[in-house]
This record gives sequence, C-alpha cells and structure tokens, in this order.
Amino acid sequence: MDTKKSMLDAPKKMVFKALDKTKSTLKSANGFALNTTEEVVTEGIIVAEQWQTVANKALNDGLKLAATQQDIVFDALTGMKKHVLLSKKRFTKLIA
Repeated sequence: MDTKKSMLDAPKKMVFKALDKTKSTLKSANGFALNTTEEVVTEGIIVAEQWQTVANKALNDGLKLAATQQDIVFDALTGMKKHVLLSKKRFTKLIA
C-alpha cells in the first residue's frame, strides 16, 4: 500500500505545482493589464484636457470673429439704409 501512495503523490505534486505557477502567471498578467489600463486612461485624460483647451480657444476666437462679422453686416446695412434714403429724396425731387 505504501508504494501506491508514493506513486500517486508525484502526479499530485505536479498538479499543485502547475496550479501555483498558473496562479502566479495570472496575477502577473492581471497586474500588467491593470497598469496598462491605468496608463491608457491617464494618457486619455491628458489628451482630453489638451483638446479641451484647444476647443475653448477656438470657441472664444470664433465668438469674437462672429461679433466682428455681425458689426460689419450692421455697418453695411446702416450704410445701405442711408443710401436708400438719400436716393429716395433725389428721386422725389426728380418726380415732383
């Protein structure tokens, strides 16, 4: 009976050794995946902050440009209104 026990102990030890090695390998892989994910998220946040700064500047400058264009349009409309009123006076003098 003693020989059967010793014959079964060797495979049992091999299985436990393989399980321990598998556990340590999985822990290592899990740690690598966790670190890589953390680096990706951190880099993503940094890039998002940079793009947010660019977008903020673009919006501010875009609003300034829109305000300038609006002023140009209103100045042109005012000039056109003055021209129409002057033309109306001249046309009225011609007909009357």
